[in-house]
Amino acid sequence: MYRFLAILSFYKPFVVWSLFVTVVIAFFNAQIAPVIATKLFLMVFVWYYMSETHNKRKLTFYKNLGISPLKLFSVMFLMDCILTVVYLSIFKEFT
Repeated sequence: MYRFLAILSFYKPFVVWSLFVTVVIAFFNAQIAPVIATKLFLMVFVWYYMSETHNKRKLTFYKNLGISPLKLFSVMFLMDCILTVVYLSIFKEFT
């Protein structure tokens, strides 16, 4: 349970940006597959950025909890996908 809460605390700053990207992409193309593919590309970019810059130190806390960077970003991506699908479903209902 503590690991999941730690992952949520890591994901919290990314939620706003993720929602912004989802909203922008939904206005152009409200299909789920392109949005998820874009999110996957952005998640890989964030993983690369976090692991190759001075932000690498932030990942040490999660490594000490037994959460590998792959697991951390995989769970983040799954949570992001769930939120994206829910948002797009609601968006399609009102358009």
